[in-house]
Amino acid sequence: SAGGDDPAPPLQTDEVLALLRQRWQFSHGVQVVQRNGRLYFQVLWHHLEQQSFPLSEAEYREALAEIVATLNGLGVAEQVRQWLQTTKDRPRLGKALSLPLELPPGRASEFLL
Repeated sequence: SAGGDDPAPPLQTDEVLALLRQRWQFSHGVQVVQRNGRLYFQVLWHHLEQQSFPLSEAEYREALAEIVATLNGLGVAEQVRQWLQTTKDRPRLGKALSLPLELPPGRASEFLL
């Protein structure tokens, strides 16, 4: 709800996993990276369903939960949720999808230390 006072509900690990699978049919790796003083949420091309994927399902879920906690802590849950629901791009071999995060005032400096 744009402009409302009710903050968006925090992201849940299962919700992000469902969005990834809904959009791209796979459980893609995700990460938050810092570049030139900006933060990006990235969907990686490798995914849990590949034999070469380096993590077990339990490890993947644990890593995803940490990213989700970071996104919630940064106050960008709704941006990420909207983007995962609407992006038309696909992760391609060697090329991650990147969402530049718009951080609420004050959150960036805490994170970018």
